[in-house]
Amino acid sequence: MKKTIALILALVLVMALFAGCGKKDDSAKREIKAPTSDAEVVFDNDSTGFDVSTLTKDEIKKIKVGFIFLHDENSTYDANFLKAAEALCNSIGAEYLVRKNIPEGQECYDAAADLVDKGCNIIFADSFGHEDYMMQAAKEFPKVQFCHATGTKAHMSGLDNYHNAFATIYEGRYLAGVAAGMKLNEMIEAGQFTAEEAKMGYIGAYTYAEVISGYTAFFLGARSVCPTVTMDVTFTGSWYDETAEKEAANKLIDGGAKLISQHADSMGAPTACESRGVPNVSYNGSTVSACPNTFIVSSRINWIPFMEVMVGRVAKGERINADWTGTVANGAVELTEVNTAAAAAGTEEAIEKVKAELVAGTRHVFDISTFTVEGKTVESYLADINDWGDYVGETEAIKDGYFCESKDRSAPCFDLHIDGINLLDTKF
Repeated sequence: MKKTIALILALVLVMALFAGCGKKDDSAKREIKAPTSDAEVVFDNDSTGFDVSTLTKDEIKKIKVGFIFLHDENSTYDANFLKAAEALCNSIGAEYLVRKNIPEGQECYDAAADLVDKGCNIIFADSFGHEDYMMQAAKEFPKVQFCHATGTKAHMSGLDNYHNAFATIYEGRYLAGVAAGMKLNEMIEAGQFTAEEAKMGYIGAYTYAEVISGYTAFFLGARSVCPTVTMDVTFTGSWYDETAEKEAANKLIDGGAKLISQHADSMGAPTACESRGVPNVSYNGSTVSACPNTFIVSSRINWIPFMEVMVGRVAKGERINADWTGTVANGAVELTEVNTAAAAAGTEEAIEKVKAELVAGTRHVFDISTFTVEGKTVESYLADINDWGDYVGETEAIKDGYFCESKDRSAPCFDLHIDGINLLDTKF
């Protein structure tokens, strides 16, 4: 009888052991000590690079990379991110898996969990709305590093395996704005319209700080060379909607816009501009092949430096900061080649001059002496750096005479509505 009882207990113990051998890590139940107030938040932003050529074959074999994309190659934003992912992993010989067309919902968590199940130990997601689901996965799988582009919460999440990244793309948009301003000046000098009629149009996806920061930087760049310029902005409520973006471009042109730019990811606006002969500054890559007569230049984020840092540090077993910010100086912010068939003479030289000033720190995009809000200079502003969901600013953003964008965290926080920019709608 005693032997029977002992045998039963042994079987129960074995079954319990096997029950605990699933792929889900029990350490996921660890307590997460996230900050509970602004006073407890520690900014942990970095912009250094990583030389992946120093990785050994054995170190590369330790990693398997997963990528989650909101859309696919048809979206200029996702295509830009995808090309960077493929270029990096292929260059170092790292194994990787891709998941495309993953919505900003529970599907993101499911995709992340599936990539973990497939053996990935570093996972990237590329869209703002993926953040909460990436954090959910990071809590559940603490041995996997989760890297999220455009997010805001890593520095306050309490998770050492969850990281945000962005770039100072506002600098790229400012440079593209310089090209736009020069084109306006050329058209004014040619008698196509007067200086007072120099109006641009801009198509934004949402009224997020990321979009506001971008279109404001573009406008300020244009105004730095064309002081009479104004700009109308409309929103589509989607990162990618070709029909809506084309309709928005036509609406702006009908409203008197002499040049169009965008923070939206389809070819809708560029093709509308080409068909109507209106100059266009695009985003995330050149559209010159489809729009040879109207495309001027495009700014974009080169995500390779970001991926090099994340993948390299995982392979080396090194710590990763909560935030990483790409810049013009470290190669993460780029402009395409200028289309000289559409751009004003001297555009390339002007861009290089201003770029050098941005790198040297002798020019700042959001210099408070270059804009006003309701007629007044903004000398102090509390930005919503710590994203508790209350949309209340808590961190002084104006220092040394300029709004310090992407300093405390990587994601943009500039959300001021400056004079000279007219919002046609604000429903998104």
